[in-house]
Amino acid sequence: MTEERAHVGPVELVYETIGDPSDPALLLVMGLGMQLIHWDRELCELLAERGFHVIRFDNRDAGLSTKIRGPVPNMMRLMAGMPVKVPYLLTDMAADTFGLLDHLGIERAHLAGTSMGGMIAQTMAIEYPARVLSLVSMMSTTGRRVVAASRCRTRSGRRARSRTRTARGSARSRSRPESSAHTPASRGE
Repeated sequence: MTEERAHVGPVELVYETIGDPSDPALLLVMGLGMQLIHWDRELCELLAERGFHVIRFDNRDAGLSTKIRGPVPNMMRLMAGMPVKVPYLLTDMAADTFGLLDHLGIERAHLAGTSMGGMIAQTMAIEYPARVLSLVSMMSTTGRRVVAASRCRTRSGRRARSRTRTARGSARSRSRPESSAHTPASRGE
């Protein structure tokens, strides 16, 4: 594995490939500010042993890839959903990533992204679904503020009660005391 460079539109991306280029491509897309080395080398080698041609790379503004000149966006404003001027968008980063695949002569690939890398991979799948063999989006989001966070549910499918209520309506004060009366054996199970 040696780092190589691909000129993709206005940026140069640094990347590494692991495994046989004739195997199906698995493109690993890292999150905000993270470098290709954060995809553990041993993991990449294991994936290659399982029959994938693994590609890991530095996104623009990360690692050894091109740094974009421009103001650094205010992350607090972004997270609050407030308007912010940004030098590029997820669609630009998805285009960079497709450009890397084109540089490598790869028409279709499996995508795995973590955090913002998951958002980039989702953007790729939305914009050019025919080029995506499969998608794994880890610790990520769609980016839409209306998408609700997951909610804890009990085995019965009902929502679990919150443990953060005040003492008057506390879930703890209504919970059953620990006793043998609540064990499976004492209920005849």
